[in-house]
This record gives sequence, structure tokens and C-alpha cells, in this order.
Amino acid sequence: MEFYRTAPTHDLTYSDVFLVPSRSAVPSRLDVSLAPDDGSGGSIPVVSANMNSITGPRLAATLARRGGIGVLPQDLHLQDLAESIRWVKAQSASFDIPHRFSPDQTVADALVALPAAAGHGLVLEDEHGEFRGCILAERLATALPDARLGDLVHGGSAALDADDVDTARRAFDLMVEAELDFAPVLRHGKVVGTLSRRSALRGTIYEANVDGDGRLRVAAAVGINGDVEAKARALAAAGVDMLVLDTAHGHQEGMVAAVRRVRDLELGLPIVAGNVVTEQAVADLVEAGADVLKVGVGPGAMCTTRMMTAVGRPQFSAVLETAEAAAGLGAKVWADGGVRYPRDVALALAAGAASVMIGSWFAGTIEAPGVLRSDADGRLYKESWGMASTKAVRERFDRLSPYELARKELFAEGISSSAIYLDPLRPSLEDLLDMITSGVRSSFTYAGARSLAEFRDRALVGIQSAAGYEEGKALPVSW
Repeated sequence: MEFYRTAPTHDLTYSDVFLVPSRSAVPSRLDVSLAPDDGSGGSIPVVSANMNSITGPRLAATLARRGGIGVLPQDLHLQDLAESIRWVKAQSASFDIPHRFSPDQTVADALVALPAAAGHGLVLEDEHGEFRGCILAERLATALPDARLGDLVHGGSAALDADDVDTARRAFDLMVEAELDFAPVLRHGKVVGTLSRRSALRGTIYEANVDGDGRLRVAAAVGINGDVEAKARALAAAGVDMLVLDTAHGHQEGMVAAVRRVRDLELGLPIVAGNVVTEQAVADLVEAGADVLKVGVGPGAMCTTRMMTAVGRPQFSAVLETAEAAAGLGAKVWADGGVRYPRDVALALAAGAASVMIGSWFAGTIEAPGVLRSDADGRLYKESWGMASTKAVRERFDRLSPYELARKELFAEGISSSAIYLDPLRPSLEDLLDMITSGVRSSFTYAGARSLAEFRDRALVGIQSAAGYEEGKALPVSW
């Protein structure tokens, strides 16, 4: 990229900059490839943050099916983390992950996992795993909370045979022909997934991120303390595709040593290390063996680091400097934090990021961990929290003695609880991915770029005032 008719004299955030359109020969957003070049194998440059309230197995699998990659958090106990990796690997790369319930569970049970939203549904299975029907999620809105789910199934439930929907286009056409908005997918009488018309349509646009055996790819985070080698070996044995060595201050001796130790294991997996914001940090960690650097200190929505410590750096400039340094050393960067709109994702890529890590934006989705709750006005939300907060510290160190845990809690920082509301128009992760990738694809066409490499080369970036940023926002109300 290059700056348009200006040169920065101070560090910049995403809000400080904008993209200038260039002459373009790209006719359509669908003529653009968003595939990153970071070793993730993905087809879209989106990574979900390794936060407990963001990336669980369901979200990681859903994101991989649409071409990104999720990073499971280090706070899970090692055996649970390995089991989560195996679970993701076992999910279909073609069909949606079913929301499975027994006929004896209630509507209230279902509503903590699934809102009454169009295009979604749940499947009922008995204790032997036999299919007993499906229910459209919208039906939950008109049923009593204590009603048995089995009592909501009347007559036969329409279903698709997996062998009949060998392509996403075929699945879409069959659903239109049968006037189905949602249906389970069966193979030999067993539920192997679900489909909606929209998810079938997405299957014609997105390319799943799968390994050489056709299994969904997933990453996992490891801290830099303790027996890092044993953890890395265990995760590799479970089938993880990328290892993320993660700590708040990535440019420290402990991180450099941990990266070297994992590199020397020769596991054949890309190593991501962070978080950092400077050229020197990139040089030190790449020399130690990192393939990708996670960039960002303090821009996250749940992070209070800058206000507590004054430490950090405006994210656009941090990505710009570190990406240039990494490129000269044959490495890549992930821009971690600070994105609020699709424009910010595009700007991070223009600055040189290979992928963009998203946290709180994904917390208020169906696929995120945790249960759905309602506020006093009936609005649905999920709880989110920072990974240095008291809540996170308690989960991470739950096996310590009360005394040692109390010492850790004394220095916690970050938000321990925040309500992230579901967007009624975009309740699922996939809805957000549609919005993000649609915006970024358009950014590429405005720059005349068909690939990420071309976009980095062709992007023109201007610097704007706060008033310029406000001018770009749509009016929320009428004149």
C-alpha cells in the first residue's frame, strides 16, 4: 500500500484512515480471492480469537467450514482442548452442525442454545441416536417454555439424503423444489448435519478450510509457562493444524524461549506467536522460529491494558510496521483486535496483515460458547470477558491453591463481564462472515485487486479527521 498525497506524522488507528478508489478492471466481487497466505490453509482472512467467550468447538468448526480458522483458547484443560480439536475434526465440511436435543427436553432448554430465528432449527434424537424429527427455530417463539420438544413434532419431518445433495447447488435446488427452508441431512437414517437454503447457497460461494484428509482445520493456543513442549506434542497428536503461543506481552524472553522450544520439536505445524507491535519484536520472534506474528496490544473491546498501563500502540500503524518487517523475513502477521466494521478488516489487510483476528464481534452469535440470556427488554445476549480479567484468571488457574489464586487475581485487568447482544438480523457467525467478506470483496474491487497480494500492492490509504470518519457513517434515523 501507499499513502495518498500525505505522510503520517503520528501512529494511526483504523478510524484515522480510509481507502481511496483506484481504476479497476475487476468486474465483480465474486472475481476476487480472499485467500490468506499465512499457512492456515484458509480461503477467507478471518481468525477467531483464542478467548473463552469467543472460540469454542462449534464456532471453530463453523468458521473453518466457511474458510477461516478458529483458535481454541489455552485456558481449557489439556485433555479438554485435545477433545475439542478432535470434535472439530469430526464435523462435516459440507453441512451445518446440528443442534441436537432429546424429545423429552423442553422449549426452555432449546432457547438457551438457539434463538427463534428464521433459517435455523433443531433435530430430535432418542437415547440411541435415532432421528425423531426436527423443529423450526421459529416455532419456539410460540410454544410454552415447559412444552416437550417431542410434542411439537407432528407428522413426518422432511429430510434430505446426504447422497442426494452431493453439491451445494444441488442442495439449494432440492430445497427450493421441496419448499424447505431448513432440513436435517441423513445418511443411512442417521443425522450427519442440517441445511438451510442460505447455508446451501453459502456452500456455493465459500470454500471450506480442510486438511489433506478433508477434515476441518483448527488452531489452538498454548501459554509460554510450564511444560510447553508436552502441551504442543499433545495438541499435535490430537490433530491441531496451527499452534498459537500466546501471552499479553509477546516481546519477552519467556516467549522467545518458548518459540524456540516448540520449533525444535519439528512438529511440522505453523507457529504463531504474540502479541507484539514493533519491528524488533518481529525480528526476535521470527529468528526464534515463529511463522506468524499476532499483532495488537490494547485495541480489543474487552481489554483495559492501555488505560491501566499506558502500554500499546494504535493498531493500523502497528500492523503496517510489523507486516513490513515480517515480509522481509519471510513471515506473516495476524492483526489482532480493534476491528468494529468490515472496513477495519479491509484496512488491516491493506496494511499488510495476512488475516484478521476477531473477538468480541463474534461473542454475540449463536455459535459462540455460553448460553443465551434475555435482558429486561427481552433482547438476547451472551456474556463476554477479557482474557486478563478476574473471571479469566479464575478459570485459567482453577487448580492453584486459594492463596496462589488470590495473588493472581490481585493483578487481574480487563472486563470480567460484558453483555454482547445478538443482532436480530445477523444472529449467527455466518451472517457476520457474509457481511465482513462482502465488504472486503468490495474493497478489493475498488482497489482493482483480485487477490490479497494485489490488494496490498494497490491499496491507496488516506488520513482523515474525526469529522471525516463520522461523515462516512450512515444516518441511523430519518432526516
